[in-house]
Amino acid sequence: MRMSELSRRSGVPVATIKYYLREGLLSPGRQTSATQAEYDDQHLRRLRLIRALTGVRGLSVATTREVLDALAAHPGDPHVLLGLALGSVSLSGDSPAPDPAAGEVEALVEELGWRVHEAAPARATLAGALTSLHSLGVPVERHTLLAYARLAERVAAVDLDQLDGLTDPLESAERALLLTVLLEPALMALRRMAQENESARRHTP
Repeated sequence: MRMSELSRRSGVPVATIKYYLREGLLSPGRQTSATQAEYDDQHLRRLRLIRALTGVRGLSVATTREVLDALAAHPGDPHVLLGLALGSVSLSGDSPAPDPAAGEVEALVEELGWRVHEAAPARATLAGALTSLHSLGVPVERHTLLAYARLAERVAAVDLDQLDGLTDPLESAERALLLTVLLEPALMALRRMAQENESARRHTP
């Protein structure tokens, strides 16, 4: 396909595609003349993933390039691939500064039997949230946190079920990223609606 068709099918403007080509995020097409090139479905999939990483995850072009390079280094490992696309794997490998609730998070992970890398950014996010709740005098009881974690397990299973049957790594990464990031507001909305319904069930005739 020509660049114009690539732009139409991907939803990315031609000028932006040319920019991605200059920056090395997108590989050159097959030259058919001095000024023309042909692109294939692999270019389309990569372009869609670039759009998802920059537009949905909000990554910079430089960080997007790092993610794409890391993906290329692990083409046959879907676990690492999904972690890189979703940001659950740290590109730098650096661990964040210890949080007061880090031990609580570690104990929770061990109790659940979860396999979560020690440098996973989500660990620090959870620890920070727990520390904030403690500081405000609203600590989350252990049994409550476990209940939330079990619900999260069920959500994660539904998430990964939607990737079954996808064989192209770039398509899997894009789908996982879109389903995770774009569905999070929907999940929050469902939680709010469920809370309203539960409140009505408990407190209204």
